Amino acid sequence: MSSSAPSAPSVPSVPSPQPGMPGRRTEPTGATPGYGADQLDVGAVAEVAGRIAGTVGRVIVGKPEAIRLALVAMLAEGHLLVEDVPGVGKTSLAKALARSVDGAVSRIQFTPDLLPGDITGTSIYNRQTSEFEFRPGPVFANVVIADEINRASPKTQSALLECMAEHQVTADGGTYPLGDPFMVVATQNPVEMDGTYPLPEAQRDRFTIRISVGYPDPAAELAMLDEHGTDEPLERMRPVTDLHTLRSMVATTRALHTAAEVRRYCVEIVGATRRLPEVRLGASPRATLHLLRAARAWAATAGRGYVIPDDVQAVAVPVLAHRLILGPEGVAARRSTADLVRGALGRVAVPSPPRS
Repeated sequence: MSSSAPSAPSVPSVPSPQPGMPGRRTEPTGATPGYGADQLDVGAVAEVAGRIAGTVGRVIVGKPEAIRLALVAMLAEGHLLVEDVPGVGKTSLAKALARSVDGAVSRIQFTPDLLPGDITGTSIYNRQTSEFEFRPGPVFANVVIADEINRASPKTQSALLECMAEHQVTADGGTYPLGDPFMVVATQNPVEMDGTYPLPEAQRDRFTIRISVGYPDPAAELAMLDEHGTDEPLERMRPVTDLHTLRSMVATTRALHTAAEVRRYCVEIVGATRRLPEVRLGASPRATLHLLRAARAWAATAGRGYVIPDDVQAVAVPVLAHRLILGPEGVAARRSTADLVRGALGRVAVPSPPRS
């Protein structure tokens, strides 16, 4: 059973295997990595990011920090996990972020009966050629909205592991690259809610950033009633940038200057999470890489061409907290992983600026 949105995204066609070469798979066209994209001035990156944030802010009222972190995940070439209680705008944030960029977007509603093939695609027998042909699933898009991801079984959740880490799908002996750029925006309810499955640790580690939208303050909620009371702003949204510009923004972010002291600061923060007595499993080396990329993206959205320790501190909790696994001491003390990351930040000396 396929659970993608009614309007299927435009995905590259997968040619049939050539005659006389059974089992050969041809890669979809137009899915090459964007490492050759032109760079922009960092001020232009901040300007476009501001326009995206302003557009999304008309849908998600009163949550500028959550919107900025969502943009950071996109510029850091990562994936975003939005975790919160029902009704606070998790799916609306994911949809608004996806619609702000003129690319292929697909939405998958995760349910207990969803199968891995419903996400990645499946092979269909072609009677004319007497061969099996791969039919791409909804994951072949630029932005994939995985709605209520923890309502599907761990077997189905694991179908995204290769997609998120390597930006490709392997099926029936063939490997098919995904779109460029490629981003998964997943929403989930807290695991205490009925009918949910906790995300496996390996999958949580693949999400660059986890955010919580939270309830709006009274003023923002009143503004939401004025904005959403007569129509739906999400339906009026139009893209404010295209894929070419987004690739250039990502290339600029990737090349942002990061001093050796700041890189060492990232390593020391992640290492500190592994030595916390309340933690059974600290952050992984992948978390160190994601922390550096997110800090660069945070600096880029500020219009700064270099990374400072403040950038690392700004993204440390949303990048690291969801990766920590509490031990018995942490569970007994009822410590939150966010508080533990803040404690780790306090234990690491902030690098001083180099002397002129």
